[in-house]
Amino acid sequence: MTSLYARLRLILCLVLVAGLAIALSACGDDAQQAQEDAGQLTIYSGRGESLVGPLIERFEELTGISVRIRYAGTAELAVAILEEGDRSPADVYYAQDAGALAALAENGALTPLPDDLTGNVPDGFADASGYWVATSGRARVLIISPDRVPDPPSSVFDLVEPEWRGRVGWAPTNGSFQAFVTAMRQIHGEETTEQWLRGMIANDVRVYPKNSPQVQAVHDGELDIGLVNHYYLIRQTSVDDDWHGANHFTDAGEAGALINIAGVALLRASDNDKNALRFIEFLLSEEGQTYFREETFEYPVAAGVEAWPTLVPLDELDPPSLALTSLSDLEGTLELLERVGALP
Repeated sequence: MTSLYARLRLILCLVLVAGLAIALSACGDDAQQAQEDAGQLTIYSGRGESLVGPLIERFEELTGISVRIRYAGTAELAVAILEEGDRSPADVYYAQDAGALAALAENGALTPLPDDLTGNVPDGFADASGYWVATSGRARVLIISPDRVPDPPSSVFDLVEPEWRGRVGWAPTNGSFQAFVTAMRQIHGEETTEQWLRGMIANDVRVYPKNSPQVQAVHDGELDIGLVNHYYLIRQTSVDDDWHGANHFTDAGEAGALINIAGVALLRASDNDKNALRFIEFLLSEEGQTYFREETFEYPVAAGVEAWPTLVPLDELDPPSLALTSLSDLEGTLELLERVGALP
């Protein structure tokens, strides 16, 4: 009797184990099917992989969507999209500045976004016709040495004065600097901008390949002032409290106080609106915005996420009343920089 009872128990256990294995297998099949059903998404990103790669991986993890991504310069990718036309494999264009987004909108390459996306950011941080929306913001500042520059200039236009000869740096090949010069052309005019550029060159401005070396040079005592974006310094001070340098905001309401954006758009050539919009929604979600605050140290623009603690709040800044779409004339800026000798 005992032996029969034991055999029955063994049979019952085997049945239960087999049933559990079948159930687990079914769950695995369902998960795999869900992964396959999620589909793919192709992104052209003018934002560097080191900046946004982890965020895109997180999007894949959360959604099951497989992302194919092409990293290159923002302007380079904009040209590629226009050349590819309706044959473009890209669904989403993720740009480093508003000018390139505006240029694509002007050329009919974008599809308007839903109002609930463009309405989720402050005024001016989305295209008026809905063709693109900002995902984060960055402010133009002077990175200064507090010791060597106890009384910093109130305007970038003051940097042509003799007292700053050889003490100031810029990065004329940098896209953010070029957007700043474009803003100056729009606000102050072509002639004034050209005079300022020539005055800087005559004042022995020091040339750097990009922004981060200027921040390093100020720290090392090789430079007193650099024209950069705000977050370069915070990247350093977030891990080193003793890092030498300070952000100085200038030119309230004018070009020196420009707040540019990184932004995103849905391409007209795409037939993958669902996944494209899921990605844009993710960038504007609380998790996406927190990433920009904690990892890139840019200004969050949506979802009620506050800026990094040491930053002046976005709503307390006084940027120029300039539509970011007006930054699309990059070609004119490049011609001007070449004419004055700022570019080779």
